[in-house]
Amino acid sequence: MSNKPYLVCIGGGTCSGKSTLATYLEQRLTDKKTVVFHMDSYFIKPFDTVIAPITGKPYPEVNHPSAVDLARLFADVDAALADTENDVILVEGLFALQQPDLYEKADLKIFVDLKSDERLVRRIRRHIERGDTFDEITDRYIDTVRFRHDEFVEPTRWRADMVLNGTFYGKEVDIAETVIRAGMEK
Repeated sequence: MSNKPYLVCIGGGTCSGKSTLATYLEQRLTDKKTVVFHMDSYFIKPFDTVIAPITGKPYPEVNHPSAVDLARLFADVDAALADTENDVILVEGLFALQQPDLYEKADLKIFVDLKSDERLVRRIRRHIERGDTFDEITDRYIDTVRFRHDEFVEPTRWRADMVLNGTFYGKEVDIAETVIRAGMEK
């Protein structure tokens, strides 16, 4: 059994269930010292602006790796990996499987998959709670988010050791927990 923390990278599209999976795993692994990093916590503000390729509308850019303070994230993850008191480290975010400084160190790489219409519905619900209008949310999704997904997120599926259904109606969390616990025993 290794005394090195077990690193899990969780990627997937917007509103696919990455944060939810990380939360479920953290709740299940209470007997282990677990550290969770959410890439959204590392956004660089103010955001850069992206111009939508079709409509020409400007939007804050949060669906590109340059929107994340990757140097700070990598340093924080490396510090957590160096701390042998930690048992499990979970890193979740759009680019968790896109950045070599993360995925090459990962013991387990998980891609959370969810059909685009379900992700859009979740995104609408989340952003309406934040005060955005339906049109603002859907325009941005159509103009930029889906293109960035195709460019940066979807290709990372092939780096994953496992692809889980983001509805979490089945045994997805059980399977991920079992694989993590088994991996820690090696």
